[in-house]
Amino acid sequence: MVHVEPRCENGSIGLHVEGPNQSSPQDAVVLSTLSYAYSGHRPIISDISLTLPKGSRCLLLGANGAGKSTLLQILAGQYMVGPEAVRILGRPAFHDIQLTSSGQLSYLGQQWRRDIAFAGSNVPIQGDIAAGKMIFGVEGVDPQRRQQLIDLLEIDLEWRLNKVSDGQRRRVQICMGLLKPYQVLLLDEITVDMDVVGRLDLLKFFTEECEVRGATIIYATHIFDGLEKWVTHVAYLADGHLKIGAQASKVAELQQGRKLLRVVERWLRSDLEASRREEAADPSLRGKRPGAMIPRTTPLMPTKHMMFFRG
Repeated sequence: MVHVEPRCENGSIGLHVEGPNQSSPQDAVVLSTLSYAYSGHRPIISDISLTLPKGSRCLLLGANGAGKSTLLQILAGQYMVGPEAVRILGRPAFHDIQLTSSGQLSYLGQQWRRDIAFAGSNVPIQGDIAAGKMIFGVEGVDPQRRQQLIDLLEIDLEWRLNKVSDGQRRRVQICMGLLKPYQVLLLDEITVDMDVVGRLDLLKFFTEECEVRGATIIYATHIFDGLEKWVTHVAYLADGHLKIGAQASKVAELQQGRKLLRVVERWLRSDLEASRREEAADPSLRGKRPGAMIPRTTPLMPTKHMMFFRG
């Protein structure tokens, strides 16, 4: 039975199917028939169930507007859903504040702001401040891990962050987001500003994190170079629905020697053509895709929402 809960904190509505949690100690991420809608909109996420074991590296795929960023933000505990809808390390992502405050659950998103660094606090990054001051300003960090990340990302501690490129600022942002060892890491297009070498080195680091520490990573990206051997699981969203959620080794098209880019392109084009055929056959379907506005029934219905952020 679907239970709908009003969200007073952010003006949005979360839906989930109540039932017993089926996660095991070896599961890092468990989604149970998760659906979600912003206030005044149709559900942008619909009936998603997915289980990822510890140590997995999941590639989150889909067209723009498919719901990838919203799903990652829900997993990060930024939107409230039922405690059984999303379980991270066996705990509810939104309700268990310790998950994020401890660093066990970490999220690096694409909301790149030139004036704010991802450090768990609002620290000006556009002002005349050195990269080293920001990186060493994070307390409770293993010095060896800090230096490893500085070397990996080739960060000059003397960089003045109001004068360097977006790519260099991004390296500092990534470094600060990875300083504390995580158990589940959510990545949303974070390497878009990085060069090829820096990106591949970072992917190698993530592989070691999963294989050595048992960390779990979910990575949403449209850049597929070097990912064929990196990915262990695939989650493909279309119109808010999970169409493919499986081990990469069990996805037949990925075992036929095809490039990941070509496989994903085929999925995207197939879904796009199907949508066009459906709308041509039934014009009333236009504007009714996930996330579209619901026609107003009252002048008091809100048209905007504010995300409920927590550090």
